[in-house]
Amino acid sequence: MDVESSTSPSSSPSVHQESRNQATQNMQKGGWRAIKYIIANESFEKLASMSLIGNLSVYLTTKYNLGGVFLVNIVNIWFGSCNVLSLAGAFVSDAYLGRFWTLLLGSICSFVGMGIMALTAGLPRLRPEACHDPSNCSKPPAPWQLAVLFGSLGLLAIGAGGIRPCNIAFGADQFDTNTKKGKAQLETFFNWWYFSFTVALVIALTGVVYIQSNISWVIGFVIPTACLAFSISIFVIGQHTYICTKPQGSVFADMVKVVVAACKKRKVKSGEAISFYVGPPADGSSTTLVQQKHRLRFFDKASVITDPNELNEDGKAKSNWRLCSVQQVKNLKCVTAILPVWVTGIACFMLTDQQNIYGILQAMQMEKTFGHNFKVPAGWMNLVSMITLAIWISLYECVILPIAKHITGRKKRLTMKQRIEIGIVMGIACMAVAGFMEKRRRASALSNGSFVSPVSIVMLLPQFVLAGLTEAFSAVALMEFLTVKMPEHMRAVAGAIFFLSSSIASYICTLLINVIDSVTRKDGHSWLGDRDLNKNKLENYFFIIGGIQVANLLYFRFFASRFVTETDKDNRDF
Repeated sequence: MDVESSTSPSSSPSVHQESRNQATQNMQKGGWRAIKYIIANESFEKLASMSLIGNLSVYLTTKYNLGGVFLVNIVNIWFGSCNVLSLAGAFVSDAYLGRFWTLLLGSICSFVGMGIMALTAGLPRLRPEACHDPSNCSKPPAPWQLAVLFGSLGLLAIGAGGIRPCNIAFGADQFDTNTKKGKAQLETFFNWWYFSFTVALVIALTGVVYIQSNISWVIGFVIPTACLAFSISIFVIGQHTYICTKPQGSVFADMVKVVVAACKKRKVKSGEAISFYVGPPADGSSTTLVQQKHRLRFFDKASVITDPNELNEDGKAKSNWRLCSVQQVKNLKCVTAILPVWVTGIACFMLTDQQNIYGILQAMQMEKTFGHNFKVPAGWMNLVSMITLAIWISLYECVILPIAKHITGRKKRLTMKQRIEIGIVMGIACMAVAGFMEKRRRASALSNGSFVSPVSIVMLLPQFVLAGLTEAFSAVALMEFLTVKMPEHMRAVAGAIFFLSSSIASYICTLLINVIDSVTRKDGHSWLGDRDLNKNKLENYFFIIGGIQVANLLYFRFFASRFVTETDKDNRDF
């Protein structure tokens, strides 16, 4: 409760009346009357964004004549920027704008960015001349054409940064989780949110991607642009039903303040006479130090009261840049405690990034025709990983666990440690299979003297299935680990940190690809430098990523796994 609200007796009636009015307004807002607009907004937005993500590599290759390292750099940097800007979006939302305005402005940025992308497809002047020989194209886009393209991608990244950290949290704001009914409604909301997300994803990666690849890129981009327009309209129409919480400050900013305050008080020595600033408690959270007081004790200095003048008359800190609360220190320690396991996730995402880019490029140079004239869009391969993930989760929850309970008498789940390790092993297998498959694909194309290999696209299924299993085991377990280990008031931080690992993976892959290109370049050729994969040695890159996964397995097995403390929730009997 705000301390200032009880300092003046004469103000109590008006304060209480204001609280009653606010409570009455909230009773008339929120709940399912608001959620229907939020889910509709999210569904149309995801349909739009995923239709671009699933086919971006194909569009840049076929319409912008891009290839080699430059193409991969663009896609990797854009993927990474979409995720890293989620941190900025979370900060702006929590500290300044609130979730409603952050979502609205993010949606508008995405709409403008997608509209520009549609213009690049509809106006030939915005693109370079088409190449008739894809294996030997010398018609690169002009600098101003790339500027238009990068402007579009930049706006889409800014939009994603505003939408991703706020959409689920804004939906959760519509329920009173202090009641049993509110908690049940929130769980139902998560189920419907995930269902709508999956439906939008399937539509985007099947129908819209097929239209883009086989019918018209213009229509294929106008559809997601229209979806974003619907998304914004629905979101604004439902404004009168929303519960909009006010910005209360960013946890990320608080962590920076703790570091600064601790550095300013670095000369403070421990002793019995030291008193700590407790400060106002976070929502529903404890205000005690973390149990491991011996861990990172340096940061405890940020909450030490060295001078009574550091507090004002009502007992609050005058400057959070010099004196932080015990809870703020605890928040920082919670984040640092998960970092060793979080690093494991970066390597796992490096693998899935390769399938989203190089896996699609492989598919473009393989036989895609089925029957008489039906051509499978290369972007459909991303569906394989997602379907695999969904099938495994369904089998695990609905078949494997009940059978295990029938045989052993108890329903025992795999621990987080086990799932992360299994996922890493699946990733090693994925890169090995991808490497040998690429050798076969290229050898077949070279022996036939053709740009497109006669090997069927079906042969890529194993590596995409293994990529999906890697995500089903490791990524899901890592997300659960971050969520469980964070206090309830820091769950949004856990999501932002999860996306940050994906972002860093994209940037590391960009650096690695450029280093490999520089080291292996000879006589104008390198392992990854040509837009024609038949002239590259992509399998060597896959084997390098596989080696990184082996190192990641050893790192997790002998170091990071000790930070995954198993609790009753991790491995419980039903």
